[in-house]
Amino acid sequence: MNEDHYIKKIDRITSILVQLQSKPIVRAQDLADKFEVSVRTIYRDIKTLENAGIPIFGEAGSGYSLVDGYKLPPVMFTKEEVLSFITAEKLMQNFSHESLGSHYNSAMEKVKSVLRNSEKNLVTDIENQINIYAYQPEQKDSVKNIIPTVLESISEKMQLKIDYQNANLEASERTIEAVGIFYEFNYWYVMAFCTMRKDYRQFRVDRILKITKTKNPFSQEYGHINDYKNNTNGKKTEVKLLVEKKIMTHLVNSKKYYGLTKEIETENGIELIFETEWIDEGFPRWLITFADYAEIIYPESLKITLKNLINNISERIKI
Repeated sequence: MNEDHYIKKIDRITSILVQLQSKPIVRAQDLADKFEVSVRTIYRDIKTLENAGIPIFGEAGSGYSLVDGYKLPPVMFTKEEVLSFITAEKLMQNFSHESLGSHYNSAMEKVKSVLRNSEKNLVTDIENQINIYAYQPEQKDSVKNIIPTVLESISEKMQLKIDYQNANLEASERTIEAVGIFYEFNYWYVMAFCTMRKDYRQFRVDRILKITKTKNPFSQEYGHINDYKNNTNGKKTEVKLLVEKKIMTHLVNSKKYYGLTKEIETENGIELIFETEWIDEGFPRWLITFADYAEIIYPESLKITLKNLINNISERIKI
């Protein structure tokens, strides 16, 4: 076998060891998929680690893990990995929620503490040369550690009680079973099953006035957050627009937010089809920003709503 084969094998075995350090259990099939080799090759790699004195617990078919309590020396990072840490740190500084920021900073200090001197110098030289220019609305949470509390409840499968204020400043108490969190259009949200509504709801984190962990277990098992985010049971209305091509570059991000499901290029322009829960307020107010480049194909009710909105604006503008 050539030298490249042995180098690839060493790299793969080292990466498998990193996987074992970072996860409670690792399946051979997942490793095979990750490194694009056969499961039989992974079995041989695991055997190589065992022969080297690494105490691995498990067996073929069920998964592998390091024996509890076994500690390995700090791993060494490549220059490319260090650069990726610096970039990720800048992203976290701009997009992480305040309840996560201090924990992330503490974790990054620990990572930096195991870097070699040359890598520490690289961090010093580069970190001021990377920046993220993005508008972030000022958000002041009523309570601290909201996201860590939510994530703990997901891990422990325990219900939460929250006091929540909606967009109309109306407050209510809810008992929720959190499925996950997500970041979208400058805000963090909690996706959860609301026991009062008997349905899945999205709760904007900065509108949570109070949060309390309960001792009540979840009433059901939940899948991944993506299974629920786009499938809430709110009433949706289908909308079809014909939009001039020259305005499309200005709608790249917002069209997804307002429920775009299909985009079709035609001789007369771009047909956009949406499914929206905000047909009465949010959608027409967004549409008015490019209404001079768009034609409403359906529904008729949207045409009436938009016309009334334009009339109200006209009455307020005094020349």
